[in-house]
Amino acid sequence: MREYTYIAADFDNDNDAVKTLLWMNANDYIDFNNAHAIQQSYDDSLACSIKRSLMLRMDESNKFVLIVGTHTNTVSKGGCQLCGSYNSYTSHCARNGNIDYRSFIKFECDKAVEAGIKIVVLYKDQEIERDLCPEVVRWKGTHRQMIYRGNDGQLHWDLSGIAQAFNS
Repeated sequence: MREYTYIAADFDNDNDAVKTLLWMNANDYIDFNNAHAIQQSYDDSLACSIKRSLMLRMDESNKFVLIVGTHTNTVSKGGCQLCGSYNSYTSHCARNGNIDYRSFIKFECDKAVEAGIKIVVLYKDQEIERDLCPEVVRWKGTHRQMIYRGNDGQLHWDLSGIAQAFNS
């Protein structure tokens, strides 16, 4: 039975938004079992082995949460073309892996749609900017901004809005 929530993001640029979700979960604003606890992947692993790990997590998830930031739709990390085992002359993997040019984020989005699980897209901004979102989930699920400008003129995490989207 699927009981986990899968969080996808550009962890290099949007880790603060991921940490906000984890903080909200720890402080009872939202409630979820984090799919990343199922199996750990390491940055120095091959992209194909990381993608296998991501699939294991996705198979146990009933909700997919994508955090969209400025670079989400242009991240290339995870594509075979960036791996040292990829031979660009022959377009083959030296380790006999399947060639997949998709980034980790686009791979995750494709798999979430294929799995038919609930999709929540959270924008690390004051506005929903769908052109920053991978096309496969651009018009699917619930979309919500994560930030608002308060009366003090400062930007704040919209905890109630995030919780509302998360629980929709």
